[in-house]
Amino acid sequence: MLRICSLLVLVVLARPVVAQTLVGTARVIDGDTLVLAGERVRLYGIDAPETGQTCRDAAGAAWDCGGFATGALAALAAAEMRCDGVERDRYDRLVARCRAAGADVGAALVEAGAAFAYARYAADYLPHEARARAAGRGVWSGQAERPEVVRAFGGTAGAPEGCAIKGNISGNGRLYHLPGSRGYAATTISTAKGERWFCSEDQAVAAGWVKARG
Repeated sequence: MLRICSLLVLVVLARPVVAQTLVGTARVIDGDTLVLAGERVRLYGIDAPETGQTCRDAAGAAWDCGGFATGALAALAAAEMRCDGVERDRYDRLVARCRAAGADVGAALVEAGAAFAYARYAADYLPHEARARAAGRGVWSGQAERPEVVRAFGGTAGAPEGCAIKGNISGNGRLYHLPGSRGYAATTISTAKGERWFCSEDQAVAAGWVKARG
């Protein structure tokens, strides 16, 4: 009986291949997520910069790589899209291979430097990533942090080397967040709004910023 129960648990935990095909006009959410035929779809095998994520170009200047990724997917989604389901992820999104105008959307995004190959889950687009890296396209034009790092830790892309303290402006005033603190991961920095990075707490305090709670 115990063995049967164990087998049942394994069956429940396994995410079977989803035999589902969607066709139509897509609405883009971000660089690797869209809505098609009422379904939220996560593109298979790629990981695009997060909304609001910044990268550094060859000269060290920050640029909106998150917006670039979203725009690249929106351009591809202007054509009718066909998505073939591969599986369901833990958020119940349909993970799918998608094509538009005869092109593999995931491959096109990675080749353009608008997304990374998500090697932890699939090796399909590693050759495309290698070509984009060699050509210095998109996220490979300078320094870029992997989106999964940004999601997990808030990232330091766009920060000067050794300066990972986030100076954020909100309704609570000018607060600085230390790496590993409660609000660090959720805090993004927009230098256009006057927000900034600090290399030390002393520097942040001297500039008039207050340490965030947590």
